[in-house]
Amino acid sequence: MIIVKSKRDLKSLIGSWKAKGEEHGVVMTMGALHEGHLALVDAANKDNDRVIATIFINPRQFDNKADLETYPIDTNEDLRKLKASGVDAVYLPQVGEIYPVGYSTTVSVADMQDCLCGATRPGHMDGVTTVVSKLLIQTNPDRAYYGQKDFQQFLLIQRVARDLDLMVDVIGVPTIREEDNLALSSRNRRLNTEQRKIAPTLFKVESAIADLLIQGEAVDHVLEWGRNYILEAGFEKVDYLELRSEENLTLITDSSSKEERLSSRVFVAAWMGNIRLIDNLPISR
Repeated sequence: MIIVKSKRDLKSLIGSWKAKGEEHGVVMTMGALHEGHLALVDAANKDNDRVIATIFINPRQFDNKADLETYPIDTNEDLRKLKASGVDAVYLPQVGEIYPVGYSTTVSVADMQDCLCGATRPGHMDGVTTVVSKLLIQTNPDRAYYGQKDFQQFLLIQRVARDLDLMVDVIGVPTIREEDNLALSSRNRRLNTEQRKIAPTLFKVESAIADLLIQGEAVDHVLEWGRNYILEAGFEKVDYLELRSEENLTLITDSSSKEERLSSRVFVAAWMGNIRLIDNLPISR
């Protein structure tokens, strides 16, 4: 496994692959790797001749400075996992390689950004779409893989690639979960024992909401029930619990058609202490 830290070396490596007619996929990470990240690598290995992973903790997507300061870092362990999973190369740039002195450009998507995490974390999505755009340009992949736990992010990256004519297939990989259905996240390791017991409540509520909607219950009613259940279970704050279109994140309400309801997802973000967990689940599973 090759480790590259500069754009120049990255360009040379990828050029050598393309010269041999080899297709490559990219998996972008901020480190603190878990089985969810490795599932992206597995998907990329199946589709491509070569796979490159990136590790870059992007300061521009943290709206909370404390969250950035407490983000878990173990680069040696991350590299070990990537090598074992069959990654061909890792791009490990410093901040200056991504945001050189005088950098002043932001990539922003007008649609689908004023809701969910875009509404509750000011500047976060602009930070995501900006760094992903740069990494897609630098790694120049045939395919790029993103987890559907961050479904809003996945849709925004698809839109960026389409709108900017980036010649890459943006592929979503289903959420990987623990045995108790907690969605895998780097933040899970910050949960204490009691919080970890409470955390699977999010999936439990999502699943119940999906079942109730399929049975014909009113959207507003089940969402109100779900919010109360999450808070009573031990979460301290719910940023959002909403039903939105899988295609463009349009809000689904009681006035929406049955077809729209059944082709939507339930999205949730909630806090325990200073830890924010997110999840989503399609209604028709």
